[in-house]
Amino acid sequence: MTDLVRCPWGDSTPDYVEYHDTEWGVELHGESAMFERMSLESFQSGLSWITILRKRENFRAAFAGFRPEAVARFGTADFDRLMADAGIVRNRAKINATINNARAVADLDVPLDDLLWSFKPERHERPATIADVPAVTPESKAMAKELKRRGFVFLGPTTCYALMQATGMVDDHIATCFRADTPADTPAESPTGTPAVTAR
Repeated sequence: MTDLVRCPWGDSTPDYVEYHDTEWGVELHGESAMFERMSLESFQSGLSWITILRKRENFRAAFAGFRPEAVARFGTADFDRLMADAGIVRNRAKINATINNARAVADLDVPLDDLLWSFKPERHERPATIADVPAVTPESKAMAKELKRRGFVFLGPTTCYALMQATGMVDDHIATCFRADTPADTPAESPTGTPAVTAR
């Protein structure tokens, strides 16, 4: 898509280029921002990420900006509204899971941000190739186990690892990718030169 060398998946469509270059692997913090990523990764299960990415603004509108305290109050009318919304993924189990997980956030005795980031590995080796990128790790298994214990659903070890990648807990840009030279806490510029916005 451009002359920059990227992770193979990040160079296939303009949407992926933007996401790869400005968001994926960049440290993300904040309750609503982390709840959004958690929820979208859950919705992605069994689907391509591009499907979720292209519907993200619709998801944000449908789920009250992913403010957990608002989603936790969703009732039957909200569920019916979501099931009728063609702009999102209308999956009964995943919608119920998102509402359930918002209520689980409300019951936490620690901030969601702190809980999730407590599973950041002390060391993480940069993958040389895409084949070296793991699907699960001991940390993602531990995160999934703890989230399940705390009442969260639809967040297995693979989904938790995708969440860790997306929010910069691990940096899986491969060694030849131009983003490999950028610190995880530094948003890149988009191909158009516009700084990324990584939290809401």
